[in-house]
Order: sequence, then structure tokens, then C-alpha cells
Amino acid sequence: MGSYFDPWYPEAFAAFSREHWAAIIILISLGLLLYLFRSTIASKPSLQKAVKWSLLSALLLPEVSLHIWYVSMGIWDPATSLPLELCSLTLFLSIAILLTDERRLYPLVYFAGIGGAMQAILTPDLGYPFPHFRFFHFFIVHIAIILTALYMTWIRSYRPRWVSIAWTMVFLNVSALVVGLINIAVGSNYMFLMRKPENASLLDLLGPHPVYIFVEELIALGLFTLLYLVFFAIPDRVKRRSPHKKEPTSLSHGG
Repeated sequence: MGSYFDPWYPEAFAAFSREHWAAIIILISLGLLLYLFRSTIASKPSLQKAVKWSLLSALLLPEVSLHIWYVSMGIWDPATSLPLELCSLTLFLSIAILLTDERRLYPLVYFAGIGGAMQAILTPDLGYPFPHFRFFHFFIVHIAIILTALYMTWIRSYRPRWVSIAWTMVFLNVSALVVGLINIAVGSNYMFLMRKPENASLLDLLGPHPVYIFVEELIALGLFTLLYLVFFAIPDRVKRRSPHKKEPTSLSHGG
């Protein structure tokens, strides 16, 4: 049992293994359930509260457990253990919006949360396979980030605007600037701003450092635009163009 918490676990994570596919299927299934029962959940405060606290638990408990694990195993290191990756930032934003209902946080949770966590789930930078503790931590928190964005969208009826994309891009660049300074100070590589990850990743296709950082910016902008078009702009346009149903004309008969 202790080996499941071993920081020097002998096996490595394999992308698109059965366990990886299981995590992806769980995300799709939970997202589909949230969508299908969105009206029921939205109409019942008790169900809303249950979903909200389930999401908070899925965000908070694994993350707290991770830092306890770092310390208890003697491997906490400011160069690798600080919560400064993009998904760590959106995790805290997800917790904040669930607790405060602050609408100004929503674009960050929706665009950066879904975009970053989806990329992480599809192309994990993860060194530990199932059933290691880190495997469960990784997929639970990333799935919870995406579900939080969908909960605020489908259940709480929050909506972004076109300008929200610009606001999210500003957030990403300011965050990258701050994290970059921390990287220089402590010799870290958070957000992969200093170099590419050691394991093979999508960044290998985006050019050398620092070119891939600017390519990532363009990809993020395109992805955020797509998320807005597919889930908001296009459906709104379809609704406006769909003909309104006319009431049937009642015929009166003279007697």
C-alpha cells in the first residue's frame, strides 16, 4: 500500500493507456450528466449545494493532500512544488468562484480553466501511473476544474462576452510574467516558461524556446475564441434566426 505513495515509484505513466482512457471517459460522462440534468439541478437549491460542495471537495482535498505528501516524503522543493502551473492557478480560481459567486472570475475559469485542464488531461505531464496517489490527484483536480466551469455555465447561467477573451489573455500574460520572475529567482520551470518539459509533449511541435511560448499564445487565443463561438455565439445566432411559433388562428362560425 505504501508503494502507492512512493515518490520513486518504479513504473511510469503511459499516455492513452486503459487507465488514461478511463479518466477521459469519466470526464465526458460527468459532463454529459451535468448537461442532461442542468434544469433539474438549477431548480433545486439542495442539488445545487450538493454539486457545489462535491466540486469544492474534489478541488481542495486532493490539492491539500498533495502538499502534505510533498512534505511527509521530504520532497517539497520551491523549484517544483509551488502551485504556479496554469492549472494550479485556475484550481484556486475555481475554488474562489464556487465560494463567492464572483462573476468577474468566470471568464478565467471558463476559458483558462477548460483550455488548460483539457490540454492537461489529453496530454498529461505526469510521471506516475495508476494506481499511484499522484495519478488520482492529477485527474481528479483537472476534471473538477472543467466541471466547475460547466457548472457555472449550465447551472448558474454565467456567460462570457467577447471582451472576456481579451481579459483572459491579459490574465495569462500577467501570470506568466510573475511566474517567470519566480522561475528566475528559484531556478524553476513553472508553466514551462524557461524550457520544454523533459518528457515528450505537444510543445515539441511548436518550435524552440522561446518561440513555442508565442505559438502557445496564438493557440490559446484560437481555443478561447472557439469555446466562445461553439457554446455561446453560434447558439445565440441560431436562436435569433429560428422562426417564432405562431399561435393557431381560431375560426369563429356565425350562427
